[in-house]
Amino acid sequence: MTSIQFRPVTAHRAPASPAPPAAALPRPPVPSPPAERRTRLSGRWRYDRRTGAWDWSEVATALLGLPADGAGTEELIAVQHPDDRPRTIDALSAAVSGAQAFSLEVRIGTGAGEHSTVVLVGEPRFDGEGRVAGVEGLVVAAPRPAAADDDRAALLEVEVAQLRTAMVTRAPIEQAKGVLMLLTGCDEQRAFDLLAHISSHTHRKVRDVAVDLVASASGRRPLSAAVKEILRDACPPEPGGH
Repeated sequence: MTSIQFRPVTAHRAPASPAPPAAALPRPPVPSPPAERRTRLSGRWRYDRRTGAWDWSEVATALLGLPADGAGTEELIAVQHPDDRPRTIDALSAAVSGAQAFSLEVRIGTGAGEHSTVVLVGEPRFDGEGRVAGVEGLVVAAPRPAAADDDRAALLEVEVAQLRTAMVTRAPIEQAKGVLMLLTGCDEQRAFDLLAHISSHTHRKVRDVAVDLVASASGRRPLSAAVKEILRDACPPEPGGH
C-alpha cells in the first residue's frame, strides 16, 4: 500500500493559492508495425551421392512444395520456375563434381501462376578420404517483396552469409567424424562423442580439433601428443603391433 505523507501546516499561514492544473501527458505514439523477423523460416536437406537418396526436413518440404512421401532431383527441379532450373542443376553438379558450395535464389510455383521465393544453400560433404560423399544444405524463405529492394537484398545476403558460415564450420567436423569412424570402426554418433571428448580434454573448440584430425589424416601436419594419447586409448594397438 502506498504511504501518504502530510506536510505540517502553520496555524496563521495563509492558504496557498491553488496549483494550476497539470498539463495533460502526451498520448503514447501508436506502435509501428513490427519489423520483419531477422530469423527466417528455414529447413534442412541432404543428398547422398553414393545412393542418390535425398532427405528433407518437414520445413524444407513445405517451403519447396515437395511431395510429403519423398522427393528426388526431378521433383526439386520440377517445382521451380523454368528460368531457375538450369542454375540449380549447374550448382548441384558443381557441388558434387567440383566440391563447390552455392547459394541460389529460386522461385517455387505455388499454383495459379504465382511463385514464392526461397534461397537454396548447399555445401559438399566429404568422406574420410576427402572425396565428395554428398551435398547438404538449407532452404530459406526469402524476405517478402514488400521490403525495399536494396534492404531486401542486403538482409538476404547477411542471412545467407551467416548460414554458410555455420555450414562451413560443420564441414571439417563431418570429415573428422569420417576419419574417426575409419580408425575406430564406430558409428557416426560415437565418432562425434569422441571428437567432443578430445575437445574437452584439450580445451580447444571442436572445429579446431576436427581441422587438425583431417590435416593429420591427409599428411599435412602431425597430431599433438595430447590428441595422440586420447586416440591411443580409444584405438589400442593390436597384440603384436607396433
